[in-house]
Amino acid sequence: MNQSNTPLFTALKKHAQSNPVQFHIPGHKKGVGADPEFREFMGDNAFSIDMINIAPLDDLHQPTGVIEEAQKLAAEAYGADYTYYSVQGTSGAIITMIMSICLPGDKIIVPRNVHKSIMSAIILSGAKPVFVSPVSDENLGIHHGITTKSVRRALERHPDAKGVLVINPTYYGVCADLKEIVDLAHSYNVPVLVDEAHGVLIHFHPDLPMSAMEAGADMSATSVHKLGGSLTQSSILNVNTKNGYVNPQRVQTIFSMLTTTSTSYILLASLDTSRRNLALNGYEIAQRALDLAEYCRAEVNKIEGLYCFGSEILGTEATYNYDATKITIHIRHLGLTGYDVENWLRENYNIEVELSDMYNILCLVTPGDTKEDIEILLKALRELAAIHYSTGQQHELDVKIQEIPQLSLIPRDAFYGDTEVVPFKESAGRIIAEFIYVYPPGIPILLPGEVISQDNIDYIVDHVEVGLPVKGPEDRTVHQVKVIVETDAIS
Repeated sequence: MNQSNTPLFTALKKHAQSNPVQFHIPGHKKGVGADPEFREFMGDNAFSIDMINIAPLDDLHQPTGVIEEAQKLAAEAYGADYTYYSVQGTSGAIITMIMSICLPGDKIIVPRNVHKSIMSAIILSGAKPVFVSPVSDENLGIHHGITTKSVRRALERHPDAKGVLVINPTYYGVCADLKEIVDLAHSYNVPVLVDEAHGVLIHFHPDLPMSAMEAGADMSATSVHKLGGSLTQSSILNVNTKNGYVNPQRVQTIFSMLTTTSTSYILLASLDTSRRNLALNGYEIAQRALDLAEYCRAEVNKIEGLYCFGSEILGTEATYNYDATKITIHIRHLGLTGYDVENWLRENYNIEVELSDMYNILCLVTPGDTKEDIEILLKALRELAAIHYSTGQQHELDVKIQEIPQLSLIPRDAFYGDTEVVPFKESAGRIIAEFIYVYPPGIPILLPGEVISQDNIDYIVDHVEVGLPVKGPEDRTVHQVKVIVETDAIS
């Protein structure tokens, strides 16, 4: 196929140039009916291609024209048999993956440090999660991936599982041996699903970790918008049918169930054009990002009090490979939290980072960055370290890793069960019926069906008190929590 083509974007431009008289939605009618200030800011070109699924532009729910052609080009570019465009973000693609293979009561093997969208999919599908504990990094205060050994134990105990889900790479860029895990799961006739949200560039450069499709996984959800240049909320779902575990027609049906009928053609066009750019120039733009990231990493590691991990962490099952474009800066030796550093960078240098946790900040280096951007970050970090470390006033934080809770109920049963509200600080021993997580990265600290421990309570309170964005419960202050009603035995 000719990867220079952009069938959907080209059709949109052609349609806009014909300047049709529109008696259909959207109501702004090529921007004329929009707020004047917003129209001026956005520009008439953007409004002209903000279209709906009329015949010349195909229909994402049952594509037979330019969207189908665009998705076929994407499948070739990403090494898949089928690629589906998502305007519901990677969350929509992840939910589609799980609901495509899991019926109510089916088991699925998943890491405990999964994104909340995976747990949402488990609740919606009624599946029963079999949790595999990720490997904790006691130095950095983060979780890495799951090991082949732990997946083997899970499969031995649950050979009836309908799927294994793997994160590749993690939010912090670390990967387990995906190919080994895929081969192991397939030896049990179990399909492998991959949360590849932070891995679009890995399809295009050999120095980046192996992609899910290259490893032989059966489905992978990939955020093109995160690192690949498309607009926010645009993602893809790649499907490999060679192993016979996935029915592409069912995938399309589930995707359609979960997708708005008012699909954004601006988002779809950005997927079409980003695919072209990556297919034609992916190696070069990934190399530029890698070069900038490695320069940044080396310079950060020259700053007293800061540390940015690199290839030295490799060599274990959980740290088989890593994406060097992820710059995780460990800051606990400054006596500050990541949240403190995030705010300081914002207030003093107008720098926004991807995320902060108790002990780290994460900066993503993408093809959109420049050497000048990196130098601004480095200048800020040197100043910060000079203030908080070089003076000898550091009081480094102790690393605390969250305790993995015990799952007592299937998440769907807990989410829809009989509940009551109790004070969070007095909830130890109760079964939670809602999520509590820090976003980003959106990994649940507690999820429906788990037993709340005092360690969990202390860990969450610590996050709330330092100002980290704890989310999920209906009570945003996290003073109250929804738990399963305890019933007395009938005598």
